[in-house]
Amino acid sequence: MFWGYSSIVTACRPHVLLSVATSIDGFIDDYSNDRLMLSNPADFDRVDQLRAEADAILVGAGTIRADNPRLVIRSDQRRRQRVVQGRPEHPTKVTVTGSGALDANHHWFHTGEDRLIYTPADKADNLTSQVGHTATVIGLKPNSERDDNSKNPHSAESSDNGPSGVNLIDVLDDLSARGIKRLLVEGGESLNTALVAAGVVDELRIAVAPLLVGRGPRFLAETTFDWPTNQRIQLVDAEPLGDMAVLRYRTQPAVPASDADWLQKAVDLAQSCPPADHAFSVGAIIVDQDGAEIARGYSRETNNTIHAEESALAKVGGDPRLVGATIYSTLEPCGDRRSSPKTCADLIIEAGISKVVMAWREPTTFVESPRGLTQLKAAGIDVVELPDIAEPNFAGD
Repeated sequence: MFWGYSSIVTACRPHVLLSVATSIDGFIDDYSNDRLMLSNPADFDRVDQLRAEADAILVGAGTIRADNPRLVIRSDQRRRQRVVQGRPEHPTKVTVTGSGALDANHHWFHTGEDRLIYTPADKADNLTSQVGHTATVIGLKPNSERDDNSKNPHSAESSDNGPSGVNLIDVLDDLSARGIKRLLVEGGESLNTALVAAGVVDELRIAVAPLLVGRGPRFLAETTFDWPTNQRIQLVDAEPLGDMAVLRYRTQPAVPASDADWLQKAVDLAQSCPPADHAFSVGAIIVDQDGAEIARGYSRETNNTIHAEESALAKVGGDPRLVGATIYSTLEPCGDRRSSPKTCADLIIEAGISKVVMAWREPTTFVESPRGLTQLKAAGIDVVELPDIAEPNFAGD
C-alpha cells in the first residue's frame, strides 16, 4: 500500500469475531448478583476452541469487574497444539477502560501471558502505577475528543466503551501493529455495541440458550447505525448444540474476486504518485456496472493538492456510466478537506456511484476524526473494506 508519508506505520486491522451467548429474548445476563450461565458444556468447549484459534481475546473492563474471568484456554491438548505451532500457550488478553478503574487482584491479571489495557491518555500513568507490573497500559485519545463515534450514544451503564472511552479503531490499529491477526471478542453490552456500530466486526457467533430472562443487559444496546436498518447480513451457518442453537453471520460483504483484482490495480497505480511528505499516495479506479474501467487517477496527478478519487472523476464528469459504478481506492475517501470546497466523499455521492471498495481507513495524521466512510454509508453507498490486499509500503521511504 503506497501512502507516501514515511512516518506512518499502520497495518491491516485484525479479523474480528464477536462471540456471545444470549437468551431467546436477547439478554446476556440478568440483574441478580450471580452470573447467569447461558452456555451449556458443548458451547463452553466450542468457545474454548475459538480461543485456541485466536491471537488475542478482547473484553471490556466492566466484564472483568463483574465476572472476574480468567480468559484462558482450558483444554490441555489445545494449549499444547499452540505451543507446537510456535504460538504462546494462551492468546494475548486485551481490555479497554474509559475510567481507568481496574484492580490488579482480578483473575484476568494473573493467568495467561501477555495482557494489554487500552485507556484514555490522561488515565494511563495512574493505571500504570496500579497494574503496570502485571499488564502493558496503552494510552489513547479518548472518544469524547473525536467526532467519528459521537453519533453512537451506547449504554449509559458503563463509560468504558461508549463515547467517553477509547477509540476502538485505534485499539485495532495498535493490536495489528503488535502482530494480532485474529481477535476474539467476548464482550458485554457496551463493548459489543461499540464494535458493531463502528463496523469493524467481521463475524458474529450467537449462541442462543433456551431461556427467557425478561430484564438485564442485552447483546447490543440501543444505538444508531450508519447503515439502513433493513440491510440484511449473511447467515453462513446454523446448528443445534445440545439444547442451544448457534448462529454464525458474516457481517462484512462477501468479496468477489473482481473486487480484489481491481483494488490491487489501484494499489499498483498508487506507485505513480509523486512523493510528498505532506500527503498520502493513493490510487483510484472507477469501474462501470459491466466491469469495464471508466477512469483512473492518483494523488498529485495534475497538481500538488488533487486527490486520487477527484482526479479520476474529473476525467469523466457527467458520464452516465458513473451512476451505479464502483470506485476502488487504496484509502478511505476524504470527508474533510481544506484544499477544495468539496471532499472526495462529496464528489462520489454527487456522481451517483453506488459502491466504494477501499483498502485502508484514513489514519488521524492530517484529520483528527476522518469521516469519509461515515458519509458514504449515510448516503446509502455500499462500502467494502479489503485491508489485506497489500502489505503497507511507503513511497516516502
